[in-house]
Amino acid sequence: MGMSKWRKAKIALGLNLCVFVPKTLEDLPQSSSQEQMQVHGERLSDAALLSPNNWEARPMTPTPSSHGLKLSRSSSKSSKQTCSICLTKMKQGGGHAIFTAECSHSFHFHCIASNVKHGNQICPVCRAKWKEIPLRAPSLDPLPGRASINTVGWPQNDALMTVVRRLPPPRRELNRRPILPLPPAPEPSIFDDDESLDLQPAFTDRISGNETSNHNCGNTIEIKTYPEVLAASRSNSYDKFTVLVHLKAAATIARQHAGRKQANLHQLSQTPRAPVDLVTVLDISGSMAGTKLALLKRAMGFVIQNLGSNDRLSVIAFSSTARRLFSLRRMSDTGRQLALQAVNSLVAHGGTNIAEGLNKGAKVMEERREKNPVGSIILLSDGQDTYTVNSSRASEPQLNYRLLLPLSIHGGNNTGLQIPVHAFGFGADHDASSMHSISEVSGGTFSFIETEAVIQDAFAQCIGGLLSVVAQELQVGVECVHPDVRLGPLKVGSYPSRVMDNARSGLIDVGDLYADEERDFLVSVNVPAESSGNQTSLLKVRCVYKDPLTKEITTLESEEVVLKRPEITGEAAVSIEVDRQRNRLQAAESISQARTAAEQGDLTGAVSILENCRRVLSETISAKSHDRLCVALDAELKEMQERMASRHVYEASGRAYILSGLSSHSWQRATARGDSTDGSSLIHAYQTPSMTEMLTRSQAMLLGSPSAQRLVQPLWSFGSQPNPR
Repeated sequence: MGMSKWRKAKIALGLNLCVFVPKTLEDLPQSSSQEQMQVHGERLSDAALLSPNNWEARPMTPTPSSHGLKLSRSSSKSSKQTCSICLTKMKQGGGHAIFTAECSHSFHFHCIASNVKHGNQICPVCRAKWKEIPLRAPSLDPLPGRASINTVGWPQNDALMTVVRRLPPPRRELNRRPILPLPPAPEPSIFDDDESLDLQPAFTDRISGNETSNHNCGNTIEIKTYPEVLAASRSNSYDKFTVLVHLKAAATIARQHAGRKQANLHQLSQTPRAPVDLVTVLDISGSMAGTKLALLKRAMGFVIQNLGSNDRLSVIAFSSTARRLFSLRRMSDTGRQLALQAVNSLVAHGGTNIAEGLNKGAKVMEERREKNPVGSIILLSDGQDTYTVNSSRASEPQLNYRLLLPLSIHGGNNTGLQIPVHAFGFGADHDASSMHSISEVSGGTFSFIETEAVIQDAFAQCIGGLLSVVAQELQVGVECVHPDVRLGPLKVGSYPSRVMDNARSGLIDVGDLYADEERDFLVSVNVPAESSGNQTSLLKVRCVYKDPLTKEITTLESEEVVLKRPEITGEAAVSIEVDRQRNRLQAAESISQARTAAEQGDLTGAVSILENCRRVLSETISAKSHDRLCVALDAELKEMQERMASRHVYEASGRAYILSGLSSHSWQRATARGDSTDGSSLIHAYQTPSMTEMLTRSQAMLLGSPSAQRLVQPLWSFGSQPNPR
């Protein structure tokens, strides 16, 4: 009979180590499931990249240790260490046990035990495969003179751990049960377990009260209108006269409510936005192994750290199947820690089932008990769905791709669930056509992430917008004033629009607007001849939108658009504002035509279409006045021509770059494109200050890491590396 458990415990305590040892280590059976687990190696430390505050270089080579489990003996040293899972400091005597693995990396015991519980047997830092793993043990009887120890509440300064050694199978004993890692908790059948919306009192006070809407204190939306010319001859009629409708959102919600509580203006400005419910649907298929997954974890770390305590997050991970890592929960300090821990536990394996991932993401949104004002899904994938998209239906690609998106979140449906999917295609092998289709149908944007290290910047730009919504359910109405004026086509990109049967009015459904966002729509009307009048009243514009915080509905009307009608006019100067937007729409149309030609195999024709568009734009008054938008359009078209240099280049990057450009133009919203989000392309035309600020924050964190500079690796090449932006 070996030493008693009490004697072993005393020896362990004398070594500053408390270990619970079963009757004999040999009594512990080997887990066949652990033997069969396949772990993909990582080229880069996932955990080390997860925390923006912890990007220093980590040991990359496992160091074998004769001790499977040890506690740091130097409190001064351990006090400087950070747990790579929860990102908080590790310090002896701080009330948390510390586990040091055989590869020499240390973690909070409760953090790593949870990691192991989900089936992970590899070090989150160096990816070494462990032979000894930590498990929480059953309760011990209290030691004489000491508090009882259990697996729920850890007494301060006590370290209770269990080590499972992987040894040859023991002799079968019927009265013994194997100690195995617990499997992940089963998902509920209904995702109605979202964390309650517990708005902070200060936040609630700022947005509640009995005051009625005061439109005199400033509107969230500003309307401007521009006729293509200010004057037209009285005796002539015009069939396709263009009027530009320009909308701009206020900088913050605080501007609209500033007049309500002047005494709390400073406090008000600290929370000038609506809380968000965000679901991220992340590809963890086998192709994501290595640096890709590590950088995805870091990007998710940035998102988690920049969500507020009233924002809620849920993460869906998908490969061959999909699972919800955790329910929709607020990003309080506790929520952030749990979210970071869950994201860090991800391991790449399996195939790519985008449809299953989106189904679970939509399920989270559909079945939540409560709803934050803003809701959105972020989808990232580096591959092609091999489970739902049927190649035999290639003749109906758009219908085929729509199968990937649950009907409940199709934009413009009658379910009342308006959840845009912002899709991010990663690398040269993703299916840009399907990702673009998913985003387009749902009302979201499609971004092309070409370079590995840009994942975080792309996410940052996106959430910079989502965290700044100032108007919702925005609808723009256009109504003719003169009895003989009729509406022609509405040029509005991808926004749903309709002209009524009598052609006297039309509607545009815009949806959400971010702070400082602008929208430009071209309205075509016929202008009748005037027998004696000096002017013709063409139309007026009405906006109706909902405040995301107070739920108040606001209606705003523009002044009438009036055209002067002298008897004789010379050649009228076309409004540069109208000309600029005509150029934007002309460029978008040419890009769409070039894409169609390229998909049909005619790359030469596609390049020619873009070249002709550049030539036409160069002759406009905008180009001749060196308008910034026109210059950016020309640079974008030139870039697209280069990405159609060959079939290989088009397949690797051209298609994705073009589709992300079309997405940006059709929604007039910034997307990440190619290897940069720094505004060097047309992206800058749609970036808002909120997006820019979040992007700057991301880049500042990235540049602060010495090890991050070597991570920028283009995922494609067409003979030479893309020019640095």
